[in-house]
Amino acid sequence: MGSGPAVMVYGAYGHTGRFVVDELRGRGFAPVLSGRDGTRLRATAAETGAPDARTAAVDDPASLDRALAGTAAVVNCAGPFATTAAPLIEAALRAGIPYVDVAAEIEANADTFTHFAERARAANAVIVPAMAFYGGLGDLLVTAAMDDWTTADEAHVAYGLSGWHPTEGTRAAGRVSRQRRGGRRVRHAGGRLEYRDDDAPTLIWEFPAPLGPRPVIGEFSMADVVTVPSHLPVPEVCTYMTAEAASDLADPDTPAPAAVDERGRSAQTFLVDVVVRSGGAQRRAVARGRDVYASTAPLVVEAVHRILTGRTLTVGVASAGAMFPARDFLRALSPYIRVELRP
Repeated sequence: MGSGPAVMVYGAYGHTGRFVVDELRGRGFAPVLSGRDGTRLRATAAETGAPDARTAAVDDPASLDRALAGTAAVVNCAGPFATTAAPLIEAALRAGIPYVDVAAEIEANADTFTHFAERARAANAVIVPAMAFYGGLGDLLVTAAMDDWTTADEAHVAYGLSGWHPTEGTRAAGRVSRQRRGGRRVRHAGGRLEYRDDDAPTLIWEFPAPLGPRPVIGEFSMADVVTVPSHLPVPEVCTYMTAEAASDLADPDTPAPAAVDERGRSAQTFLVDVVVRSGGAQRRAVARGRDVYASTAPLVVEAVHRILTGRTLTVGVASAGAMFPARDFLRALSPYIRVELRP
């Protein structure tokens, strides 16, 4: 166990939660494992060698308070975040500690900004939603690409995944998210979220080599449509997903990710291509790596480290690109995610 600050991981026995626990331990933190299912929690504690496991339920505030006792921060890895985010944020505010989550649910992230921005600012608290591969990485890339631009006309975030074997948590969160918006897709257009009933367009996206031109689903509903415009004056935010990965996600028979290395990562690779346009000018940022779930762990743990060492840009509810200097943060991810910024 690390000798550094204790950080509670809610949903520690989930697929992403396990990666976060390992990353925390590797960086010297003392992870406190938590979740509703005591049996799974104890099994994970035994497997990981983590000595501190505390059962808690989001519908039992007292149990959350006990689980957070003596911790310096909480990372919420338990979806659906429509259910878990608000109770854990309330508990973090009571405890006076930072809250970070890995939510990809558009509505849950929007709720966090809507319901907690004023309270968190007044309490001088730090709350960072979507500090993950989806929502967080795209926001950092857009922010870094804009650099000294104060505004832009449009931002495009294209996800080039070799495939997508979703976890059960991803599927459950997706079902809740779709139910909340009545099955409609969502995009950010004209400076606001727009819900649409028509089919998303299919087009070709020119990814950088070696991926090259690939069919993508345009206006694929992703958390970037909340995180990016939460702090950047970009009226059009468009997200895209490679058709193969979108098909994998839609297929109920696609299996969960399978580990192929000693770190538990799958064979999945990704390339995230961000293009920002202003007038006739264009800037680009490209991120490459492996396993979207495993890559969430260094993102969220780097965020926790910076928050606890006072290296933040603001207080209240803020997305990754608003809370941290984007280019510096992305450089810190270099052992895991390779980033290239282009004019």
